[in-house]
Amino acid sequence: MKRFKTHFNGYSVEFSPFEEFRLACATSQHFGIIGNGRQYVLDVLDRELAMYRVYDSRDGLYDCTWSEENESHLAASSGDGSIKIWDTQAPNGERPIKSFEEHTKEVHSIDWNLIQKDTFITGSWDKSIKLWNPRSERSLRTFNEHRYCIYSAIWSPRNPHLFASVSGDTSLKIWDQRDSRSLNTIKAHDHEVLTCDWNKYNDKEVLTGSVDKTIRIWDIRYPDRPTAILRGHGYAVRRIKCSPHSDKIFASTSYDMSVIVWDRARDDPILTKMDHHTEFVVGLDWNMFIDGQMASCSWDEYVCVWNLNQRQQPPFRR
Repeated sequence: MKRFKTHFNGYSVEFSPFEEFRLACATSQHFGIIGNGRQYVLDVLDRELAMYRVYDSRDGLYDCTWSEENESHLAASSGDGSIKIWDTQAPNGERPIKSFEEHTKEVHSIDWNLIQKDTFITGSWDKSIKLWNPRSERSLRTFNEHRYCIYSAIWSPRNPHLFASVSGDTSLKIWDQRDSRSLNTIKAHDHEVLTCDWNKYNDKEVLTGSVDKTIRIWDIRYPDRPTAILRGHGYAVRRIKCSPHSDKIFASTSYDMSVIVWDRARDDPILTKMDHHTEFVVGLDWNMFIDGQMASCSWDEYVCVWNLNQRQQPPFRR
């Protein structure tokens, strides 16, 4: 397992969709409660993680996403309500090339559209989701149905118009970006819902994780009840990421300081439980190019990269 110490508390990691060795990590000082933020760009080398770029921000960074249309552009969402975009190839690239400042509270989620590659969405604690084009000066549309903080908003991997969002109001919502009203609202849990992700091979399936410690799997065509409820974490489920290499594999992180890899094809779906962090594990991602390679980041100030060395079906391609 390769490790890199950030000296800030990790919130989000994402592998580049263009370069298999490049990894972004968004971090915050003092656990994101007060202080600055720092965006890292790391190279995953044979024996170590090496810093390629680093960008400082005046407030904590909670999430990051790579552009799907420009391999050198990286966006991050901030505690001051702003969204920053950096050009990692710029010779004097310490300052962002764009800063959007419409949200009025912390922006907790940012995700780039995998298919319609000139748009991204952000979800904020101001209860709104915004649709953006990086070349426009203002957001393209605002979605205002959630009644509490939005923790995650994620694009469908197969439909360029659909995205899902989850909130402290206990709901999972499915949206079409062309309409300001949601297509469907599912009461996903009885407690705050902190994370969601789409199955990369099934665009009707969304997974949610909650403060109630459970992961629930939803067929969005049948919103009355989940198709499965999975238990294994001891505290709130903080992030879920579905594998790009298998429709049955996904991973989750928790405030119990663990990463669990799940295989729904098994009688016992917990494939492995990893305890390599010593604080809340908040960030998680799979490498699309390398089967079984994963990254995590934690409030313990470490980014970790490892490989499960599992053979799965051919990887999902964006």
